[in-house]
Amino acid sequence: QVHVVESGGGLVQPGGSLRLSCAASGSIFRFYDMGWYRQAPGKQRELVAIIVSGGRTNYADSVKGRFTISRDNARNTVYLQMNSLKPEDTAVYYCKLRMLGSDYWGQGTQVTVSS
Repeated sequence: QVHVVESGGGLVQPGGSLRLSCAASGSIFRFYDMGWYRQAPGKQRELVAIIVSGGRTNYADSVKGRFTISRDNARNTVYLQMNSLKPEDTAVYYCKLRMLGSDYWGQGTQVTVSS
């Protein structure tokens, strides 16, 4: 069994910062990819950022230069540092672990950017 748990969401003013964490536990194979996705009300879930097992990263154009994804392999944890937040970043943020062809999702954490 694999479990993925997000944390760190909340309410922040425009221009502010938040750091999301995603911890994976259970039967974790050595090589896996982890990514952050988000879903705003009435919209489809979209990729925010991904980091593969070798450390290569990829970002949605809308967050490039503002968000940074990183990982701690010893803790099976991935982070999303979000700076210069905008109201349009408001969404439920989900973490996904991809391992051996299977996807494992967390329950999501709400991020609200509002004054």
